[in-house]
Amino acid sequence: MPQTYKLALLDDYQKVSQRLGDWDRLRKRGVEITVFHEPFTSVEDAAAKLAPFDMVQLLRERTAFPRALIEKLPNLKFMVLTGARASSLDDKAATERGIPISNTPGGGSNAPTAELSWALLMMCARDLAKAETLMRAGKWHDGIQNMVVLEGKRLGVIGLGRLGSRVAGYGKAFGMDIVAWSQNLTAEKAAAGGARLVSKDELLATSDFVTIHLVLSQRTRGLLGAADLAKMKKTAMLINTSRGPIVDEAALIAALKAGTIAHAGLDVYDHEPVGADHPLSKLDNVTLIPHLGYVVEESYRHFYAGTIEDIEAWLDGKPINLINPEALTRK
Repeated sequence: MPQTYKLALLDDYQKVSQRLGDWDRLRKRGVEITVFHEPFTSVEDAAAKLAPFDMVQLLRERTAFPRALIEKLPNLKFMVLTGARASSLDDKAATERGIPISNTPGGGSNAPTAELSWALLMMCARDLAKAETLMRAGKWHDGIQNMVVLEGKRLGVIGLGRLGSRVAGYGKAFGMDIVAWSQNLTAEKAAAGGARLVSKDELLATSDFVTIHLVLSQRTRGLLGAADLAKMKKTAMLINTSRGPIVDEAALIAALKAGTIAHAGLDVYDHEPVGADHPLSKLDNVTLIPHLGYVVEESYRHFYAGTIEDIEAWLDGKPINLINPEALTRK
């Protein structure tokens, strides 16, 4: 009888995985697939529910996989990480256990996140989330605070890579003045990205909108703290679609409460999912959306197709796209 394997697909919040992937390719090879639609409540909860599985697919950083969890999964033999990297996955712990991890590199355009960043910025500029809620409550203009036109305003882009440059291009198309800063940005690279290089302090002090497009790392964690937020205009709006911990969350909440900045638009948070009791959800001057930057059908199809290819290669004994090839030499 052919060997069977148990595969767990994690965090399919929207219940789309089975529609957007050709999973029958794996079922024909004896893979039993279980889909988890809800987040786990703790490491212990995840360990208990995932204990029977030989393989798991991590959908980006939705479920963190620290050492404490990996060590509680005795049957785990192989992992697939959608996307290129995840700071929430302890690949060293997996390597020590001899568990190879394949990723799904590439993914095509960064347009989904860039477009969402711009949509979020426009929502903040005109208080559109609040306006929609008022309409549904049978109200009209009463309560709408933000009435900002973009033309002629300054957009400060923190992180002018491929994604930041695309957003800078949107700003230019709307007639905005574009400035940029990051730790290694040069004047030449800024100009090539459609912006003018300024210092971090100048960007914060003079921009009407500040948008963040950096990778989370030890260098960028907490990059914007209380002192940085205090330098911003009281009329400024902060947009973050990168990673929550780049901005000190407690400092941001305090700044929003105090009116240090006018408004924030957030797609990312320190801990996700965010519950209804989170302090941010109590504030009237923040627009919140549930980490939708990559959540488009094209991205999901890429992730699931890559997952299937990675698993097929592992079943064939020839794993591909490994982020920890040294795991193959461990017993």
